[in-house]
Amino acid sequence: MRQKARIAGWIAAGALAGAMATVSLQTAARSAVAPLPLEQLQQLAAVFGLIKTDYVEPVDEKKLITDAISGMVSGLDPHSQYFDAKAFREFKEGTTGRFVGVGIEITEEDGLIRVISPIEGTPADRAGILPGDLITRVDDTAVKGLTLTDAVKRIRGEPGTKVRLTIYRKEESRTFPVTITRAEIQTHSVKGKIVEPGYAWLRVSQFQQTTVGDFVDKLKTLYKEDPDLKGLVLDLRSDPGGLLNAAIAVSAAFLPRDVTVVTTDGQIEESKAVYKTVPQDYMQRHGKDPLADLPDGVKTVPMVVLVNAGSASASEIVAGALQDHHRAVVMGSQTFGKGSVQTIRPLGPDTALKLTTARYYTPDGTSIQARGIVPDIAVDDTAEGSPFAALRMREIDLQHHLENGDAAAPASSARDKAREAAIRRLEEEADKQETPRRPPQYGSEEDFPLQQALAQLKGDPVQVSKAVSDDDDDVDAPGAED
Repeated sequence: MRQKARIAGWIAAGALAGAMATVSLQTAARSAVAPLPLEQLQQLAAVFGLIKTDYVEPVDEKKLITDAISGMVSGLDPHSQYFDAKAFREFKEGTTGRFVGVGIEITEEDGLIRVISPIEGTPADRAGILPGDLITRVDDTAVKGLTLTDAVKRIRGEPGTKVRLTIYRKEESRTFPVTITRAEIQTHSVKGKIVEPGYAWLRVSQFQQTTVGDFVDKLKTLYKEDPDLKGLVLDLRSDPGGLLNAAIAVSAAFLPRDVTVVTTDGQIEESKAVYKTVPQDYMQRHGKDPLADLPDGVKTVPMVVLVNAGSASASEIVAGALQDHHRAVVMGSQTFGKGSVQTIRPLGPDTALKLTTARYYTPDGTSIQARGIVPDIAVDDTAEGSPFAALRMREIDLQHHLENGDAAAPASSARDKAREAAIRRLEEEADKQETPRRPPQYGSEEDFPLQQALAQLKGDPVQVSKAVSDDDDDVDAPGAED
């Protein structure tokens, strides 16, 4: 089937070339693939020719074709993407845990870029960047209006080069520039600690190539520090996802052998799959099972999984698997709702297509696309609530998002009203010059959801969300690193 798909791709490329030459072609079609629309392809060729001959100034042919491909793909859904050479290189860097930048985890907030945290030991950390700092300019470019992806591209660059960030620190009521020298950053996607005797906190911030090894090492360390753990909090808040095999491995660490973690379904045969807690489904290469030496207690220790709407894709797979198998209590706010699978299709030595090829489903057969994982216990970001959650984006808010397929999408009217109320509240607090409400650092003593998770594990009362809403109120935007 994979060979047939490859042949069909070559047929499409040949037909497009023929249409551009205004040559009529006879095209073959395999089952489930409709004949190519030659009339429309001839129109595309005509537009290409008119732009080349009649546009006000010369246009690069390669750029025209690249823009046409990008436009064709971007109209499908928010996650399909054409990678030129630079974008493909940056994408591959993102999955390895290594990239060139300044070393900050960032998110979008009210049109600006907020620093979630500097990565320890990186140039940004040494330059004194703090959690909560707002980046207003990158060199001479205002951040207002840039997408998170565009901001990341401008902050990244070649090692040894400099970038000037303009920082607004509200607590000090000042704006100041910081010049930072870019360097290769190696991120560690797993951290953890014993938060109190008998209870551990384990955070996965992204699912990368190094995640499984780091995850296993950290779990072993926690059990070495406290062999009699009575409870474990797996923190997947603001984890934007990543590699599927890493998500399966993390799930398999806590679940029985040979149970389903996730299933996928799409148009072609290779998109229809069942992934289970067996080494062949999470190991990237042959060798020793990375989970083989985990302490026995990992399979039975009482667990809470913390999520928010920044928890997307692979982190939703883990949360859904542990929830459906009744292995953990999921707490927090409803997740982002990215329930689709993207496959990388190389187009040449340095370009590729990231194409949505399947929806994925939790072990119980539930699609979370444009909906998310619903926590067992809803918990706010702070003891005072989550006042500005309605301003943050979710999958359902993205243009061209795939429909759920299983359930109707929630009505947008409730979301719109909640956003209007949140904007008014934000404006009122800005007029009063109050210190903005920001959740404390994950894993700290002031981390309210973590404290509620520990209460759940101990059997103590839990402070449930003050405003448990439908699918739309408690959301966060996935972060990025650069």
